[in-house]
Amino acid sequence: MRSLKILVVVMGVLLVGGAAALVAAVITRVERGPSGAVNADVAAPVHTALPSGSRILATELSGDRLLVRLALPDGGETLMLFNARNGAAIAVIDGRGDRGDARR
Repeated sequence: MRSLKILVVVMGVLLVGGAAALVAAVITRVERGPSGAVNADVAAPVHTALPSGSRILATELSGDRLLVRLALPDGGETLMLFNARNGAAIAVIDGRGDRGDARR
């Protein structure tokens, strides 16, 4: 009977400790935010020269990558890929149709 009482006390302590750990983990995650999200207060502004006469058709954010789709004045399209955390240009895909190559 004594061992049963000890077992119940130990299990109660484990339940309380586990609940406290769960609450601490939730609070930590809420304060930090999602791990893959870009915090607007920390992200650097992106300054880049767009081709003359071009306009932005669409943007898409995936993880820490930002894809910008541009319409060129001659009717072609260009894709520009940026690192959303620091604003660095990663790649430009020229869609003018003459060569179809990618510059990095």
